Amino acid sequence: MAHAVAISRTPLLGTLMVWAASEAIAKFARIGATMVAARVLLPEQLGVIALVLAFGEILKALAENGVGQRIIAASDADLEATCNTAQRIFRVWCGTLFMAGCAIALCLDTFTGNRETAILLFVFSTQFLIMPLGLVSCFRAMRNGQSKAVAAIAGGQIVFSALMAVALLLAWPVAAAMILPRALTAPIWALSMRRLHPWTACPEAGYTPIAPFIRFGSAILGVEGVKALRLQADKLIIGGVLGMEALGIWFFAFNAGLGLATSFCNAFAIALFPHLCATEAGASRRAILSDSLRLALLILVPLIVLQAFLAPYYVPFIFGDAWAGMSRMVGILCLAAAPAAVWTAVSQWLRSEDRAGLDLKASIFITGAIIGAVAIAAPFGLTATMFAYLGVATIAQIGAAIFILRRERVVA
Repeated sequence: MAHAVAISRTPLLGTLMVWAASEAIAKFARIGATMVAARVLLPEQLGVIALVLAFGEILKALAENGVGQRIIAASDADLEATCNTAQRIFRVWCGTLFMAGCAIALCLDTFTGNRETAILLFVFSTQFLIMPLGLVSCFRAMRNGQSKAVAAIAGGQIVFSALMAVALLLAWPVAAAMILPRALTAPIWALSMRRLHPWTACPEAGYTPIAPFIRFGSAILGVEGVKALRLQADKLIIGGVLGMEALGIWFFAFNAGLGLATSFCNAFAIALFPHLCATEAGASRRAILSDSLRLALLILVPLIVLQAFLAPYYVPFIFGDAWAGMSRMVGILCLAAAPAAVWTAVSQWLRSEDRAGLDLKASIFITGAIIGAVAIAAPFGLTATMFAYLGVATIAQIGAAIFILRRERVVA
């Protein structure tokens, strides 16, 4: 047992480092765009961007419907049939998300009169028409051990998008300059994935039943939707309670702090799931979970804490003296990613055990607690809100992880 765990640690750490580097480079690129935006746009304009991204990222999270993870976990005999069914699901589901984005944009225009936000949300939503072109190739590549190349493509797209945003902001300082590049670079990602791992549907291989996709995917969809709500609902609440200027300040602090730290958690999740699926269920997989928790506590959490302590130095240096007063908020929000790293490991293990339903229940509890805390604290200002966010996020995520791990120890 110990020997097997020692062997499995190296590829996990190596994959994690690649994905973490990709996420970090991509996040730094977006922070660079945010830095330029903070210098050339007003807080109200940042508020418009925050509102568009809040709705857009919730929709984008719903694209994580578990279908790709079914491809990664499929047996060799069922792979082609699984991909055939997955491609159909991707097309229908992404088309539905595009229509949902259009519907939300129409409601914003009709009921709030915020036409600029509505138009930008429509532009953001066009990504969903492009995504199905490369999704199957993306997950087949990850299944084939090409995670590093997938990470490079994903990071490269974000970097190119950020550079395009900077160029647009300097030439055309409006909110649209931060949204247009996300839609314009989507085809680059899709074409790169198809070139990395060419794939075309093979009708002769047949199609797998859709019921397992629905059973597994509905729980994953719920988890990702709830997770997106946890990361974005605070912006909707703050915008509604405190106004667009306060939302712009919160958006800046959130992205400069928690947004960067969360990228490490995202890398952790992407690297960990295939690693868990490659291990037999039971004691061996629980050993991998233990290793991943140690990895989170010994590497990810110290990195997050270090970033929080460096906030007073890098915020005024990167974003300008005008934002120096936000350093404290940036650092405190950054710390909220530490408990998220622990919960990420437990969440991915539950999915690998085909127990996404339990993951969903825990995620609903965590999200409900955080949203409730933000809603209660928001009328008292941004300082009260950031402390409420950090405190409740820590208690809820660590509490959920401890509860599940203790219960599993009893079952085992």
